[in-house]
Amino acid sequence: RVNAVVGSLTGRQLEAASRRAANGEPSVKRIPNRWWTLAVAASLAIVSVGSWQLATIRANSDTLTQTVLESHVRSLIGEHLTDVVSSDQHTVKPWFNGRLDFSPPVYDFAGRGYPLMGGRLEYVGERKVAALVYGRRKHIINVFLWPADAGMAQGPGTATRHGYHLLHWNGSDFTYWVVSDLGTTELQEFAELLKDGDSAAASPPSSP
Repeated sequence: RVNAVVGSLTGRQLEAASRRAANGEPSVKRIPNRWWTLAVAASLAIVSVGSWQLATIRANSDTLTQTVLESHVRSLIGEHLTDVVSSDQHTVKPWFNGRLDFSPPVYDFAGRGYPLMGGRLEYVGERKVAALVYGRRKHIINVFLWPADAGMAQGPGTATRHGYHLLHWNGSDFTYWVVSDLGTTELQEFAELLKDGDSAAASPPSSP
């Protein structure tokens, strides 16, 4: 059988094969065209699915951002800024009992120039959430929050739409959206106060 195979090769082919063997060159095997076509098709399918998923995530994120912004604007132009009017966090927090399936953290930052004004119920993504209202001079700050594991779409960390600034982050327990026409520097300062409040609440009390 070996002789038959060798005999079927031309002298030039034998010489080329010998040269490749002497140089240690691997034999070149051609991939059948149909396998190459299938591989390309599979790659394109993976890219298409990934692009579709990314587009869906972005669309959901944009929808949530717009919903939060609309809730903020609606509270400013109507008469539904607050359901409970109080600067006392110990009055606002218990007001949510029985109205929500979670207990939102409520802080008063009057000493830092961001007084608590009250709270209300809101609907975001067909879910009932808490809205806390704070003031800063003549500006209104709405804080929307709900449990971090609620399964709702996420949004950008920062966004600006129609002159309003939105900040978003996920804490260990809650998802926050802060919206206002206040300048971004002061709004970031306010967001840090919320984060510090959560950190302090989560820290175990020190031993006497």
